[in-house]
Amino acid sequence: MTTTNSHVITCKGIVSWGKGEPLKVEEIQVEPPKSNEVRVKMLYASVCRTDLLFANGFPIPAFPRSIGEGVTGLREGDLVIPAYIADCKTCETCMSEKTNLCLKYPLSYNGLMQDGSSRMSIRGQTAYHAFSCSTWCQYLVINVNFLLKIDPKTPLPDASFLSCGFSTGYGATWKEAMVQNGSSVAVFGLGAVGLGAIKGAKSHGAIKQRDEHLEWESDKSIAELVKDLTAGMGVDYSFECTGVPPLINEAIQSTKLGTGKIIQMGVEEPNVNINIIGLLIGRTLKGSIFGGLKAKTDLPIIYSKCKNREIQLDELLSHEIKLEEVNKVFELLKQPDCVKILIKILSLLL
Repeated sequence: MTTTNSHVITCKGIVSWGKGEPLKVEEIQVEPPKSNEVRVKMLYASVCRTDLLFANGFPIPAFPRSIGEGVTGLREGDLVIPAYIADCKTCETCMSEKTNLCLKYPLSYNGLMQDGSSRMSIRGQTAYHAFSCSTWCQYLVINVNFLLKIDPKTPLPDASFLSCGFSTGYGATWKEAMVQNGSSVAVFGLGAVGLGAIKGAKSHGAIKQRDEHLEWESDKSIAELVKDLTAGMGVDYSFECTGVPPLINEAIQSTKLGTGKIIQMGVEEPNVNINIIGLLIGRTLKGSIFGGLKAKTDLPIIYSKCKNREIQLDELLSHEIKLEEVNKVFELLKQPDCVKILIKILSLLL
């Protein structure tokens, strides 16, 4: 399908010029899409705690505005969600249940499209994408294999939460740990990812150890407190959603000897010290990106649960800001009552 809108678009975008520098709203130039690419109009962006590291956003609800050659199944005006993990449905891994990491369109770390170029620039200077989708701007160009088309009646703020935090936690219990009925679970970190893990564990039959909310003032470690709740055994699964280095080892020690499984989703530092003895005695530590979910295969299942209100994404929204207020997000993320921040980028009518 070819496009009738093939000119360069000048629009606003959030740019990180250097480590520790404030983010800036800049006018950026967004090129037309090439083969198998789509230029997308942004409506909302949800903020992820990973943005503390990358100073860039994650998936949002958006509308295709220009369609490149070779794109099928989408037309201008469809409501879509960009994801940072591709789901081509044709490569070895996309056709298997082993992993959600596409071989044909791998996760991009160099800030460029698959052909080695960028579709964005600032005053003639190359602008680099965040992973496979730079979402804190009014328009982006993305490969169609990273897009999920959804119902146009979907509440737009809710849609912005589907392909990041909550879904990551939910997917980790479902696709990575494969939590079994009657099992026990510990979740470290109660942001959107952690709340998704709790919902996913509950949906798959994990048991509740206590009915009341507990607040401890104790000299014991978290792992010791978890074992106090489980007759000294530890839990079957732990989900570490913070990336705080000491908590990774607490998550390991909180699980059962011989069979405990730890899913690591959070990241705060690139290198951490792991208590290897805790793993040698039969526990398994598994890293997870996007909760093991495949965007086009698995997200529709979570989306259907949202439509029937089994999952209520609107409950995650704690703050909403404008694009020009973007530097507020980093202070908001540090507040204990912050679950999910929404950035309003463009109006549906523009």
